[in-house]
Amino acid sequence: MEKLSYKTNVFEGPLDLLLHLIEKNKLNIYDILISELLDQYMEQIDIMQQQDLDIAGEFLSMASKLIQIKSAMLLPKYEEAEEMRKELSGQLIEYRKCKRVAAMLSERVSFDSYCREPSKIKADMKYKRIHEPDYLIPAYLSAVGRGKIRIPPPKDAFSGIVARRIVSVSSKIYGVIRKLRKGESRPYREMFDDAEDKSELVATFLAILELIKGKRVRVIGDGEDCELVLNTN
Repeated sequence: MEKLSYKTNVFEGPLDLLLHLIEKNKLNIYDILISELLDQYMEQIDIMQQQDLDIAGEFLSMASKLIQIKSAMLLPKYEEAEEMRKELSGQLIEYRKCKRVAAMLSERVSFDSYCREPSKIKADMKYKRIHEPDYLIPAYLSAVGRGKIRIPPPKDAFSGIVARRIVSVSSKIYGVIRKLRKGESRPYREMFDDAEDKSELVATFLAILELIKGKRVRVIGDGEDCELVLNTN
């Protein structure tokens, strides 16, 4: 059989009544004065009966428990009473915490509304808006232009920037040696006469430096008017 619970005008169960009396009289919840608490608890029970309120059995059960604790404390050895008093204090502390949390949740949660998961509806991918031709043409041209921007440019677009003819220094070394006959000096400038671009100019210059470094060619004179002579040694 389901247990019936009664709610008075103020209290919800015996723990709520005890907690009200403790806070009203500013008692220490960790060290409850059972004798003082019992008297006030029984007075409240009498008030309920005078108002013709149906008192739940749990209120009367708590009253008998308080009387048992008080009677046990009158004995010379009241260790059992002390344990029951501590147990009651623990119940009141836990009830007070639950009551505070319930008050906080009541401010954040409303039980007057119901929420459910959204229904899965297949999306309609058809475009149903209607536009005038004068609006569509500029939009199409703009979209085409943005599409062309994403296409990478052709390779020949960079040919004048990064593409250079590769000229090996070794080939220019042999060319310089062929121009320098044995025992005859040739102007330095003449070594660059057949150069077609900057790459060939740079390769020819590096070739001359390598020949001088290897002592296969020596320089006669100073500056750009100097001459080169092939060493025969």
